[in-house]
Amino acid sequence: MDKRLEAGWFQRIVWSVLVWGSLGLLAWVPFLYVAIRRGLGSDWGAFAAFVLYECTVTPGLFLVPDDSDASAVLGVVIIMCLLAATGMLLFAMFDRRTPQAMAAAGYGAAPSAQTVPQGPYGYPYGR
Repeated sequence: MDKRLEAGWFQRIVWSVLVWGSLGLLAWVPFLYVAIRRGLGSDWGAFAAFVLYECTVTPGLFLVPDDSDASAVLGVVIIMCLLAATGMLLFAMFDRRTPQAMAAAGYGAAPSAQTVPQGPYGYPYGR
């Protein structure tokens, strides 16, 4: 069964603002929402990746000294993960909304095929 989770740009931007507004501490929340709503394995994998990110970065914030090069590396890792989460939320996690005309006809439905009359040899393999 094809599970879709449609979202407009406003909802995508709000989820991204949540990620940036919390400085990445709540980056896992939108991915949990998508995983629960759609239930796909890839969605649960994205959620698990951001939970793992939280579990490794949060202790690193307290353990890494402020004046070392490790704090600069940790800062770059945080910025890169925030950018990755934003990119996924804006362009990859949610499906585009379907126009009403497509939804009425059934999204993804194949057009009705015209039947081609069989030749004198018939089927199978031209006998």
